Amino acid sequence: MKFAVIVFPGSNCDRDMYHAVKEVLGAEADLVWYQTSDLQDYDGILLPGGFSYGDYLRSGAVAATSDVMNQVREHAAKGKPVLGVCNGFQILTESGLLPGALMRNKRLSFMCHQEELIVENNETIFTSGYEKGEVVRFPIAHGEGNYFCDDETLTELKANNQIVFTYKQNPNGSVEDIAGIVNKEGNVLGMMPHPERAVEALLGSDDGLKLFQSMVKKWRESYYVTNA
Repeated sequence: MKFAVIVFPGSNCDRDMYHAVKEVLGAEADLVWYQTSDLQDYDGILLPGGFSYGDYLRSGAVAATSDVMNQVREHAAKGKPVLGVCNGFQILTESGLLPGALMRNKRLSFMCHQEELIVENNETIFTSGYEKGEVVRFPIAHGEGNYFCDDETLTELKANNQIVFTYKQNPNGSVEDIAGIVNKEGNVLGMMPHPERAVEALLGSDDGLKLFQSMVKKWRESYYVTNA
């Protein structure tokens, strides 16, 4: 499986993401500058955290209008996996690939620490390696991670089993403790906590490694079925 880690001006977690999939997972990966116009050679797209375009207007708003996001939309429409973490999650909501919005944390301050999450849905491309209800530890690092959606959208998220991760102790005020969601098709995941910073025990947790392993496992299963 070959990953593209999209790099925007202001991205600062791109190297973390690259290290997780290239050095720890052992998959193919490239750092891809946002001005690229062709992602067809990649099997998975990773939108890393950071402060794309300095968080001007709203976090992720400017990046969502960049040309590369047209390629990401096409990639997602084909059913290929797209993972957006932190600022990547914000970009996915701003671009319309995921519903809802990310607002300022309830305490109006930047937060950076380990959080316990509950795996609510282990039937996605990203979470098949976990048990439903499993508690994992990922770090957070955000000032605008307060997930919000209207009641109608929340009802749809629940009905379609799109809520993938929730906080065990909600740090930022997110509605229904939401930490990560997928689209209706299940191939686009946005989450505020950082699984790429939880792939080695030395970092305090390696619980994030199973997320990337799940992606590769599902891709291999799909690849062999397609090419059998």
